[in-house]
Amino acid sequence: MHETDLHEPRRTRRLPALRISSWSRDRAGAGSRSESHHSTGELTIASYNIHKAVGRDHRFAPDRIVEVLKQIDADIVALQEADQRFGARAGLLDLGLLHRKTGLRPVVIETRWQGHGWHGNVVLFRDGHVTATRQIVLPGVEPRGALIIDLSMRGADVRIVAAHLGLLRRSRSKQVEALVNASKPTDGRPVFLMGDLNEWRLGKKSTLHGLAPKFGPLHAAIPSFPARFPLWALDRIVGYPAETIARVELHDTPLARIASDHLPIKAIVTPSVGARQAH
Repeated sequence: MHETDLHEPRRTRRLPALRISSWSRDRAGAGSRSESHHSTGELTIASYNIHKAVGRDHRFAPDRIVEVLKQIDADIVALQEADQRFGARAGLLDLGLLHRKTGLRPVVIETRWQGHGWHGNVVLFRDGHVTATRQIVLPGVEPRGALIIDLSMRGADVRIVAAHLGLLRRSRSKQVEALVNASKPTDGRPVFLMGDLNEWRLGKKSTLHGLAPKFGPLHAAIPSFPARFPLWALDRIVGYPAETIARVELHDTPLARIASDHLPIKAIVTPSVGARQAH
């Protein structure tokens, strides 16, 4: 979804803590990674629709996206709209600059296009190594896809499902079903689904209701779109088991508000919790 012409009111809304995850705004403006992450086995994961690196000022500025990623300071990031949609589908970021500034590098996948990822989806990671990759073509009228990436990082094995769901309701329902069927690991590792899911509704009327059998009931998420005054929770990070997610935050900084039409979201996760429960 793209930003509409909305007036800019004050930005002080905050959601209350929820049963499983707590939601908050990260206004630090720089990396706010907890010093205890390495010792506690926590990871920071994030999702960001970069709007093809075109900001709210209609300027193509991929360097701003890199700076926002530096602020987020995540271990794993799922990007959406990181490639051109047509033609050679070339990637839009300077990957060398990205690595120098953030330490992040993209998961390499097989594709006949010149892009960074698959249907605009890119998974970035800081350290560790990739053990498996899979590209999925999602059903629906629009060309959509998802990445399933298995990573080993700091002693933790995780599966990342990165997706950008369609604008049409019927397509999203089919895409959710396809993701659930494709994302279950055979080794009990925790699964984190993240991306622009293009759905803000909750309950049985939501096209995300199909995630409930695997990821549990979805609770109210913090709005991330449009960036200048977020009204809709289009971007999500959900985990299986749900208890692996300790906290989800909206990365709300002046630069993030101008760099894209979406604000990034990030989560603090503890993969070891999921591994223990799975076994």
